[in-house]
Amino acid sequence: MFTKPKQAEAIVHSLSNPSKMPCHGYSIPASRCITGGKLQKVKDSICSVCYAMKGRYVFPNVINAMEKRFQSLFNSAWEDAIVYLIGKKEKSGFFRWHDSGDLQGEFHLQKIVNVALRLPQIKFWLPTREISIVSDWLAKGNVVPENLTIRLSAFMLDGQPPLAAANRLGLVVSGASDSNYNCPAYSQDGKCGDCRNCWDKSVFQVNYKKH
Repeated sequence: MFTKPKQAEAIVHSLSNPSKMPCHGYSIPASRCITGGKLQKVKDSICSVCYAMKGRYVFPNVINAMEKRFQSLFNSAWEDAIVYLIGKKEKSGFFRWHDSGDLQGEFHLQKIVNVALRLPQIKFWLPTREISIVSDWLAKGNVVPENLTIRLSAFMLDGQPPLAAANRLGLVVSGASDSNYNCPAYSQDGKCGDCRNCWDKSVFQVNYKKH
């Protein structure tokens, strides 16, 4: 169906390239977050200090790119296009969903799962606060592919991640704190370096420094 990246990009726009990551990602507007949109108004929530609502993320060209990616989710050719693009461009063997933004519904999660199934050579990481979306999808008998790590993210700074939900659903978690963190990026010039804990299902909890 696609023979050149530009053909796929015409549908899904470009992949994102977060400076911290060892790989590409795919971002949509943080303003489109469902749960996160509510949390942005809650004092001391992680979303109230969301990095994707400031800095380079608010440049007009970046906002425009993320909105195009959001709109493309409803295109029936999205899955084929993103599979082609990731398969063509991602050489690291890793991929991150949503360095900005979050799941928009079960349809969105299913598309991400389908992509993982079609690209078994890539390890995917999906952080999310949309616990009900994931829970409802799993309740239908669906199964998370081995190469997709879903991390349920904490709501509050220095707060507990959703441990009970993660244990019930067989998932893993992440949190954020000013002081209690185990992500090594903040002693590595803000980069992952050799660490791939976020993509590793055997690492139950990853805590990030507030940023």
